[in-house]
Amino acid sequence: MSLLLAKGLVRRFGNRRVVDGVDLTLEPGQTVGLLGPNGAGKTTTFRLIAGLLRPEQGRIEFDGKDVSDWPLHRRARAGLGYLAQECSLFPGMSVRENLLTAAALGGIRKDEARERADALLERLDLGRVEHAQDHTLSGGERRRAEIGRALMVNPKVLLFDEPFAGVDPVAVASLQEEIQKLASTGLAVLITDHAVAATFAICDQVSILNEGRVLVSGAPETVSSDPLVRAAYLGPE
Repeated sequence: MSLLLAKGLVRRFGNRRVVDGVDLTLEPGQTVGLLGPNGAGKTTTFRLIAGLLRPEQGRIEFDGKDVSDWPLHRRARAGLGYLAQECSLFPGMSVRENLLTAAALGGIRKDEARERADALLERLDLGRVEHAQDHTLSGGERRRAEIGRALMVNPKVLLFDEPFAGVDPVAVASLQEEIQKLASTGLAVLITDHAVAATFAICDQVSILNEGRVLVSGAPETVSSDPLVRAAYLGPE
């Protein structure tokens, strides 16, 4: 049984089917990319899976349960973590306070929360900015802080919305390494991003959307050479 399953997802805006029968699966320890040209429906699909929108048709199953009608916060409590493209750190709080607040909201004991925060701050190289607020952080530091906050409640899946946007190449490499480490622990990762090369480099599978439908799915090396993908998205070699 897949950890995350999306089957036959449909979502309209007006008369247009922005998402038109999308299927997607995600297994423990797997990293999957959801990519495509502008207007392909990937952002809407991502928001459907996260719980920010509800599908008009189709279903979403997470950890054996139908969560199609569950809102974002309920999916998060069940272990489906979502990291938005925009800064989502709690304003007016330090990095450490963000982590501890996430733990409190997740019902984690204070002593355990402090231990988890200490470990994550060290692991994510955030010790020197643990008392800094979000507006003073670099793009890479902010991303790592958001990852740390999500990990405080031990999610089973992390959804990354444009994780490489607004960060420098060194920070991109650091984030790629961290995402690979997460997957190696059994965490499942779903990514959507415009940085094709950076995303392909760390994914086990990628699905290319075009005009609301899955055009091709498969291993990155196979998908990148597919004529349909070249014509609709990547361009000629």
